[in-house]
Amino acid sequence: MKNQKIGLKSPRIISVVILLSTFYFLFSIFVFTQYIFASQPRTVEITGAVVIGCGDGVIQNNEQCDGVNLGGQTCVSQGFFGGILHCNPNCTFNVLACTLPPPPPPVTQAIFTGRASPQSAITLLRDGQVVATTVSDSLANFRIIASGLSAGNYIFSLYAEDQNGLRSSLSTFPISVTAGATTQVGNIFIAPTISVDKSEVRRGDNIAVFGQSAPNSEITIMIQSEEPLFARVLADEDGIYLQNIDTSPLTIGRHSARARAAYRGEITAFSRSIDFLVGTRNVVRATERLLRGDLNNDNRVNLIDFSIAAFWHRRAITPAFAIIERERLNGDNRINLVDFSIMAFHWTG
Repeated sequence: MKNQKIGLKSPRIISVVILLSTFYFLFSIFVFTQYIFASQPRTVEITGAVVIGCGDGVIQNNEQCDGVNLGGQTCVSQGFFGGILHCNPNCTFNVLACTLPPPPPPVTQAIFTGRASPQSAITLLRDGQVVATTVSDSLANFRIIASGLSAGNYIFSLYAEDQNGLRSSLSTFPISVTAGATTQVGNIFIAPTISVDKSEVRRGDNIAVFGQSAPNSEITIMIQSEEPLFARVLADEDGIYLQNIDTSPLTIGRHSARARAAYRGEITAFSRSIDFLVGTRNVVRATERLLRGDLNNDNRVNLIDFSIAAFWHRRAITPAFAIIERERLNGDNRINLVDFSIMAFHWTG
């Protein structure tokens, strides 16, 4: 009976021994594996930008700034109007506290654009006073600005003086100006300048009518008579035109010539009138001189000129009007009874 009990327990002991041996074998392999992996070199990656020296208060290594050290820079030097410049932790400028310049105040002005003759002097008048001048380009285009205006109604006028000193008639524009706005007046086509070569022409001889307008424009010349006489001529590349008029159809007496220009569908008003006499002899026309008392350059002395002078009566005249006063009146830089007497003597109505 004793031997049988021992025999029954022997297989259990064997099983336990085998299990412990297996566990020890597996544990040995695990330990050995950990040792192998632990002995291999490892690489550790660190992300994020690191600026060498940033934070030491010294600007270096392409730093824009460092802490409170801005290197003498300000918001203004960075293109702003004002404010306080700061430095970011990565040593770059922080402009969040900088301010932009205030918006400009609204401008009240009127801009005039158009065409005259090439390289002509353009004069702009406001209520009879010269306010601006410019010169047209080689293609006869011009742009002129009346600035510093107040809201209200104005009468603006323009005239051109060509390269020969001949002046055009006035182009007048009554406009209403709004405060803080720019009023545009475009597609202006100033009338041609005009003159004749004789103050008196013998009937049957030719009289030359000439002047200047836009290049390659078609010029229509009208001779005022009992039966108006018309002629057409093409201006050259410089805008110069010349047409010889046969005076045979004209009666003896005083006549006048006017011209207008057409270019690409645009037509000017008629030029100022130029007088001449058809008679029995030829008299060369003297060089044109400024008409005393003619303040608005329409070759007349009338109520418009009187109103312009009256505006400046007992007032300090502007430098621009002083030029006109010297040319057309007595040249003492003021408007008084002497000037009105000059106007009365040259009065044409």
